Amino acid sequence: MTLRVTAAPAAFVSAMGGDTQVDSLASLAPSASIRTMYERTALPGGPRVITSRLPGALSVSIAAYVLAGSRLESPEVAGAAHFMEHITFKGTAAYPTTRAVSEAIEGVGGSFNAATDRESTVYWVRVPLREVERGMDVLGELIVRPLLRGEEIESERAVIVEEIRSYQDDPGEHVHTLFDLAMFGDTPLGREIAGSEESVRALPQTNLRAFWSASYRPANVVVSAAGDISHDEIVALVARAFGTGEADTLTYDPAPALPAGKRIVAIKRDTTQTQLCLGVPGLRRDDPEAWTLEVLNAILGDGMSSRLFQSVREEKGLAYDVSSYVIDYADAGAFVVSAGVDPQRSGPAVTAVLDELARVRDELVPSDELARCKRYLAGRLELRMEETRHLASWLGSQEALHEKVLTMTEALAELESVTAERVHALAARLVRDDALRLAVVAPSRSVRAFERVLRLPGGAA
Repeated sequence: MTLRVTAAPAAFVSAMGGDTQVDSLASLAPSASIRTMYERTALPGGPRVITSRLPGALSVSIAAYVLAGSRLESPEVAGAAHFMEHITFKGTAAYPTTRAVSEAIEGVGGSFNAATDRESTVYWVRVPLREVERGMDVLGELIVRPLLRGEEIESERAVIVEEIRSYQDDPGEHVHTLFDLAMFGDTPLGREIAGSEESVRALPQTNLRAFWSASYRPANVVVSAAGDISHDEIVALVARAFGTGEADTLTYDPAPALPAGKRIVAIKRDTTQTQLCLGVPGLRRDDPEAWTLEVLNAILGDGMSSRLFQSVREEKGLAYDVSSYVIDYADAGAFVVSAGVDPQRSGPAVTAVLDELARVRDELVPSDELARCKRYLAGRLELRMEETRHLASWLGSQEALHEKVLTMTEALAELESVTAERVHALAARLVRDDALRLAVVAPSRSVRAFERVLRLPGGAA
């Protein structure tokens, strides 16, 4: 599978959250069991290991991040990272068939999967506590001991082509790919993570094996684990399952100046809805204002209480689904609003979204609204930390992709530090006419109609 939207500050993963009845996050005082304290070990020539013990948990979740994704690819090998994620499941040294791999985890009631992103590929398992050794062994097999048989590579091409077609046949999915192209241009950040039908069919087996040999090495992996098990036990299991081995020096081109693509990218589809993605360049992953952007996102389009949901859906009835999200990479990012609307009301829907963007740019967020949004984000994070898979993901993605690993107490402090003035200043910096990019999948391909409405009201352009 492909992972299309990267994590927000400190891997602020999305979920349904609760609203804690307090006036300040400083008074939340998380209990010791959910404070997400962690231990970290860097094995010489092997993975970095980060763990958090969750007393009483009946499951153990382990996530292994390979620090290689589609951003490493040239156009000639587009889709290699995603192809690699697929082919590892076709058989390993200890589990030589797809069925043997799946039965190793599902046979004990566990679950597992993998996802490819621009800058990493993550493999994860969740198993009963007593099966932690088995779960770690399977991850090590998938990453450092896949068989990569020629006949399996050839048969998997058709499977991946069908996956790509499934994205293209889903307008609500495909519009996000078009937005990436509009924002990041024809670059590794703008191209479909899975590649194209043509690139997947043409990808030489030698190039695929070379991608694995260069990047799927133990020293290029971060392993995170959460459950009722000690750090030392996890470190021993990682050392045995992954071994040692340095990766090649892996580099990718810097992000282009944004926005890098066309102002409007539209395709015609015989659909009953118009799918829209409208956005502006955002922030790099560890920008000092990344937490401010997370709050701005919550204000505008994260959840049923957000401005976009209340205005575009509840008040104006222009969309069933409208929301916003953050894309963040090491050196670039974007802030995006997406919606599905009646084709006859596409213009008013775009205008309604632009009105809300302009309002947050031009006006200070009221103190009660700001407090509510921060409580929403804090409560959501706390609720997720009680589940081993989300805790492992939270810690692992920070260790793999961020400059610093935060405990939850530190994350709450960062969130509390966001002020209305900072939100206003960031919105004024990001929300500009010349920065707007729009992707559209609609029954009519009239770009001119969207050009007429793609203008922010009032304020500075």
